[in-house]
Amino acid sequence: MTDHETAWDKLLQINTAGRDDKNSDENHHPYEPTPYCVLERLAGSGLISQDDAVLDYGCGKGRAGFYLSYRTKARTIGIEYDERIYGIALENRRSTISRIKPDFLLTGAEGYAVPPEVNRFYFFNPFSVEIFHKVMARIIESYYELPREAFLFFYYPSDEYISYLMTVDELEFYDEIECDDLFEGQDPRERIMIFQLPGFESDL
Repeated sequence: MTDHETAWDKLLQINTAGRDDKNSDENHHPYEPTPYCVLERLAGSGLISQDDAVLDYGCGKGRAGFYLSYRTKARTIGIEYDERIYGIALENRRSTISRIKPDFLLTGAEGYAVPPEVNRFYFFNPFSVEIFHKVMARIIESYYELPREAFLFFYYPSDEYISYLMTVDELEFYDEIECDDLFEGQDPRERIMIFQLPGFESDL
């Protein structure tokens, strides 16, 4: 772990480092935290503020939620299916010095009903595209129940995710945040792709 990664964990008084594939399978990918340098780019985009609520799918030990709530003052919610890793997220919540703490839920993403206040969604390839289809159906359902402008952020997106996203009628491609300069190798997947659910006003 680099000094930068160590510094942020130490500052926030949490432990989110390390890849963990103990309970991964064909549908649930290993835990791997988003690098802090990438989260810095996301927080600096201006697309997340204290007025927003961020849902982190496959939150793992909670890094994205802790960092984004600390930097942007947004409310964050993390959902995690792995009970053991979820327990570590709760330990981090107890130990952190951050005044705004993420909420964590132990649940499968495909069955989770999206709260109406959530208007930002974060993904770092947490599960298979089959589960992702069901998750997107839940997001779209919530969107139609309460239409609001929303942004979906996809770090290091897979080709399968991108291909599917391009078929969702409600979504519009918004922008991307390049991150390939942060790492060696110039990997084209080192980016955050951003899609938008456009807000609209009711005729009533």
